Amino acid sequence: MNKRFAYVLVFALIVAALATLLFYRLVAGRLSSEPAPVTAQVFAAARTLPVGTLIRDVDVKMTPWAGPIPPDSILKKEDLIGRGVIATIYQDEPILEPRLAARGAGAGMAATIPPGMRAVAVRVNEIIGVAGFVLPGQRVDVLISGMAPGASQSLGMVTRTLLQSIEVLSAGHNIQRDAEGKPISVPVVNLLVTPEQAETLSLASSEMKIQLVLRNPLDTETVKTPGTAVGNLFSGQRLAGLGEERRPAGRRKPVVVEAVKERPEVVVEVIQGGKRDTARFKEAEQ
Repeated sequence: MNKRFAYVLVFALIVAALATLLFYRLVAGRLSSEPAPVTAQVFAAARTLPVGTLIRDVDVKMTPWAGPIPPDSILKKEDLIGRGVIATIYQDEPILEPRLAARGAGAGMAATIPPGMRAVAVRVNEIIGVAGFVLPGQRVDVLISGMAPGASQSLGMVTRTLLQSIEVLSAGHNIQRDAEGKPISVPVVNLLVTPEQAETLSLASSEMKIQLVLRNPLDTETVKTPGTAVGNLFSGQRLAGLGEERRPAGRRKPVVVEAVKERPEVVVEVIQGGKRDTARFKEAEQ
């Protein structure tokens, strides 16, 4: 090998090594000069806290949090203890103010009711409860069926939509006793309504049959329906109002025409020469 070429190759390797060492020292110096990220301490859930839980001391822990503290974070432990959970808080998740009920509101379902609203319990079976698919947070329409006061007896039982787009607050079971004193499990759905709707629903549940109809939570449109009755199912007509039938468009009320007794005719045969003709005359009215 040419000695000159060997010297040039060794020199190039030395220069490359020196450049790599210099670059490494520059990068390492910049990384060491950057400040370490500030880690704060926030209150987080020591376990998953479902809706209705009353927070105790064992449910809360301090956990490191890199970066800015989340908005609405609670910085004092005494501001957490004894408050109810209104939205599920998962383990190690920071506890935020909007997830908790107001101080003194307690726990359970009552803490989840917004101010100005009411919770009404409706006793249902699997059919009325949409075969078990009614869950908290979903929305339903409330249908009632019964004999409407003043309605025509020919219509039979009437069904109409009473309330629309009502939020389901909870769905569970109440333990009641049957006629023999034995406990039975009764499905109950709690609906979130206004005070006026609570009065309407309470009266309807005691006097009529109630049916829940599941709807899409994004569909909040109110639909005006006339209702229907047993008589309408067979006649094909729609119910215009309580006790009143709506006639199909374009069909007029039939007109009754009184039959008129025709007067007898008088037949006269006229003979003129060899020609014979017949004339008919009606008897004059007396």
